Amino acid sequence: MPVISTPHAFNESQLYVDLRSIFGRSLYLKCEGFNFAGSIKVKAANEMVETAEREGVLRPDSILVESSSGNLGVALSTIAASKGYRFLCVTDSRCNLSTRLLMEALGSEVHVISELDANAGFLGARLDYVRALCASDDRYVWLSQYTNPGNWRAHFRTTAPEIASYFPGLDVLFVGAGTTGTLMGCARYFRTWHRPVRIVAVDSVGSVAFGGAPGRRMIPGLGMSMRPPLLDESFVDEVIRVEEAETIRTCHRMARRGFLFGGSTGTVVSGAMEWLGRHDIPGITAVAVAPDLGERYLDTIYQTNWLHDLYGEHVLDDQVPVGGHQAQTTPDAPDTPDAPPHSRSH
Repeated sequence: MPVISTPHAFNESQLYVDLRSIFGRSLYLKCEGFNFAGSIKVKAANEMVETAEREGVLRPDSILVESSSGNLGVALSTIAASKGYRFLCVTDSRCNLSTRLLMEALGSEVHVISELDANAGFLGARLDYVRALCASDDRYVWLSQYTNPGNWRAHFRTTAPEIASYFPGLDVLFVGAGTTGTLMGCARYFRTWHRPVRIVAVDSVGSVAFGGAPGRRMIPGLGMSMRPPLLDESFVDEVIRVEEAETIRTCHRMARRGFLFGGSTGTVVSGAMEWLGRHDIPGITAVAVAPDLGERYLDTIYQTNWLHDLYGEHVLDDQVPVGGHQAQTTPDAPDTPDAPPHSRSH
């Protein structure tokens, strides 16, 4: 049994759920929600904070500030509380109430943006607010999860090697795309591994991360209203986009079997199952990253009135056919200095 003195010192990294009994296809789901921050974001948060400390960016009187739809805000709240920093999270009206209350319980200040930017949506409005804060007072330190290389380095150092150690025969890895920190860290790691691994990014319909038309997105976590600065598509073999209604159905299907996962996880699993069903490769070893658990979605994804108001009263009908996915194969890109050659398994 580990004995710890800081909350970010503990993270269960060895738990996988085989989803075959639920979906009829084997998919090993790496569960990243069993830590004091409740999501995979604790890895990136810790990496970015400790790098800022080493580089002398953070001082005792510093005030951490970050734009987050939820999970990174909780992770930074946890770490800031343990290290004695003040933290201000800039979020928007889509952030779950339970997530906002949790950040406040940890001593953080939460500012909710209620009006979106005409061109860049809620994210653009959040970033404008953060920039204005930093310009007004030099005590504010913005880690900028959207551009900070520590975001992907955390997963290059931890998440990907953890998967590699348990699945030496890995064939395909499914990773959700938000800031693309997890995606880029894992993809860079497996690019130079001993065998080719197909990297499939899972995004939400309405996100413009990989191009396409913007649309309404009500479930926080995955998806972006701008192209992620960390994204390098040369590391990604394929992109699957999932409709939010399908995310919801997948979450409820797992919950009916006792596994309560969050919206990001439901999106990744939905996309992975669609891909596996379309390819149907015997003996394939497939792993998906589950970023979070479901308790923070009790007032949204698992709340009947919320679902019916936004997606219609039949959103959970079992008779609704599985669909809402769009597959996109990313064309091979010329190799760059930070993108070594890779043998893809098309």
